[in-house]
Amino acid sequence: MYTFAKLLAASSVALASLAVQAQAAAPASIQATQTARSVAALASSYVAANDGTPLYYKDWGPKNGQVVVFSHGWPLNSDSWESQMLFLADQGYRVVAHDRRGHGRSGQPWAGNTMDQYADDLASVIEALGLKNATLVGFSTGGGEVARYIGRHGTGRVAKAVLVGAFTPIMVKTPANPDGVPMDVFDGLRSGSQSNRAQLYHDIASGPFFGFNRPGAKASQGLIDSFWQQGLQAGHKATFDSIKAFSESNFVDDLKKFDVPTLVIHGGDDQIVPIETTAKATVKLVKGAKLIVYAGGPHGIPETHKDRLNADLLAFLKG
Repeated sequence: MYTFAKLLAASSVALASLAVQAQAAAPASIQATQTARSVAALASSYVAANDGTPLYYKDWGPKNGQVVVFSHGWPLNSDSWESQMLFLADQGYRVVAHDRRGHGRSGQPWAGNTMDQYADDLASVIEALGLKNATLVGFSTGGGEVARYIGRHGTGRVAKAVLVGAFTPIMVKTPANPDGVPMDVFDGLRSGSQSNRAQLYHDIASGPFFGFNRPGAKASQGLIDSFWQQGLQAGHKATFDSIKAFSESNFVDDLKKFDVPTLVIHGGDDQIVPIETTAKATVKLVKGAKLIVYAGGPHGIPETHKDRLNADLLAFLKG
């Protein structure tokens, strides 16, 4: 209650400042009613995490539709799933996605930027909205979030799972994972974040994320700008801490707890999350999991291959 009281109070101030000119000529009773309704509408787009952090979410499509819950990648937010959400909502599905803590429109707490907390935040959204028999779809960092959610919270509310470009079971190179990505790559991300994270996000988006650095590739300035904008909406502390969370977390035990139909989708030319040590290793740990490889596909396939991904998701949901 305290968290929502603070949220409502902050919302009141923001909305009042935006609407002051429109309300100036209205009677006081009308002003109060309009403000109350606006604040209530804004608050309805948030749930509280178990530590009180406000989590922004979208809930599209018919409320009685089959539920699909999306978890986004780093350093993005739920906007990155809109192509899939719009498509599936038009097909009659109820689609839900939240901004991870520290990202997008969610709160930016100093602490809690860990995979365990990300999973617990996902649980808070699912439980607050009363979602059941949901298909969980996670991209990149969101794939780890889905895996850790199942590892910590089970599949009582889960019907199916989809991991898209996910970095499971573990990204970083270790003695137990000798073919992983060297730590200096992630140290480079941390260094870039500290020196000029705006440039870092631009370089990632204009290069390997969408595969625009490949010979003959035609870059989309719109996709580059969208990635850059979403990244800068996130808090610096959250995105910095998240590098450790997505690179060093080990999801082997989480994946072994999957007991629902699982689809793994990965770009064959993913330069961010190498397929050999992630997707191909993941399907060996999840009983009955199916792997679909998009030949030549980069990391950012939710945009570069959105029509194919939409079709594959729909077929999996209907299957």
